[in-house]
Parts: sequence; C-alpha cells; structure tokens
Amino acid sequence: MATSSGNLPLSGVARLRLMADNFKPMIEWSQIELVLLDMDGTLLDLYFDNHFWLEHLPQCYAQLHGLSAREAQQELSARYQRVEGKLEWYCIDHWSRELGLDVALLKMEVAHLISLHPWVVEFLELMGEQGRRKVLVTNAHRKSLALKLERTQLGGHLDRIVCAHDLGLPKEAPQFWDRLQQIEPFDPDKTLFVDDSPPVLASAREYGIRWLVRVLKPDTKASPRAPEGYPSIHDFSELLLACREDS
Repeated sequence: MATSSGNLPLSGVARLRLMADNFKPMIEWSQIELVLLDMDGTLLDLYFDNHFWLEHLPQCYAQLHGLSAREAQQELSARYQRVEGKLEWYCIDHWSRELGLDVALLKMEVAHLISLHPWVVEFLELMGEQGRRKVLVTNAHRKSLALKLERTQLGGHLDRIVCAHDLGLPKEAPQFWDRLQQIEPFDPDKTLFVDDSPPVLASAREYGIRWLVRVLKPDTKASPRAPEGYPSIHDFSELLLACREDS
C-alpha cells in the first residue's frame, strides 16, 4: 500500500541523524579557554581499535590455543567485559600477561590502519590560532599512545598529552578529574571536552565540566551512534564551522 512521502518510516540511520540534529552543540566559544580531547574514536578513527580487539587479536589467540575464531572471540569478549571501564581494560601490559601474547607487537602488525578523523588537524589549528589550550586526555596505554602518535604526528598539534595510566585512574572515575586538575589546572565552566564515550562524558558532567560534545561516528566504517542526551557531532567539520561562524 502506498504512503505519502511525508509519512515514510525512518530507517535506523535516519532516526539517529534526526536525533543528532536535536542535539547539535551550542557552544559559547568566547567562554572557552581549554579544549580537552579524547583520542581513540574522537581524534582518531576507532576502526583500528575495533579491528584489533575484535578481529586481529582473537585470530592470534585462536592460533596460539588451537581454537576456532568464534571460540576465541567468545572467550576474549568475556575477558573484556570483566574489566570494561577499568584501567586494566586499556593496559597493553595487562593483556600481554593475561593472554600470553605480545599485544604491543601485534598492534604494530596492523598499525597501517591507524588514522586521524577528518577535519581534526584543521580544528586543532583553529583552536591554537584563537589562543585556546589543547590537551589530549586519553585512557590509552603509553605503548599504544606512542604508536599512534608516531603514525599520526598528532602530538605536534597539542599543548599537552595526559595519559590516564600516569594518573592511576581511567576517565570513567570521577576522581580522575581531580587528579587532572592537579597537573593541568582548569576552570570547568570554561572547558570544552570532546569524547565518544557516554560513561566518560557522564563522569566529566558529574565533575562539572560545562561544555560537553559526543562524537557519534567514532568508527568511520560503522553506523553512527545515538547522542544519548549529549550535544553531538559526526565529525569535527561541525565544530570547525560553528566556531568560525561565532568568531
């Protein structure tokens, strides 16, 4: 039965885009002094990490233990879930000990998949031109961080890099922000924080960081995610354009 074009059912992706339009960031750029930025899924394409943890590592684990691909994926998935959101989940040394594999070396095997999200460099350059401090705050382990910085040259566009492992807590922990404040003093009312993880954004919101933005397409090869109540972007072109229009 035919329906009018105005009443056609929305696809899942179309519904997400409609939701995202309702959560466009409204940032008073004149109030922003510091920009805090996540790395994996925010500045960098999460495809590398998803491919590594969900495909490459299980394949190597299966070969080591004589398992099928499905068996290895199921076993690793259960292990991941037990430490999800904890510092161990992000720790390469932890997984090397747990799995009997050199995880850092295995990451290097697929390092060609590491890439910046579009418009990231342009956004960082604009923030610098406008006098804002740019600080990377990442849960990534130092070994993973070093590999990604080497591949992307991202460090040259940042004023500081803070690794959660050096602070002893992941960003999901409310106390993380107190520890960050001790080494990188900031005014939460004048800070913009961009991340792709709702639990991390919730932690930042609880601390009082005023300006929050969620990246909806952390993995460029996967479907966009729902805003889940946070001001959201699909990529940094949206923030770039908004900031230029407000200047």
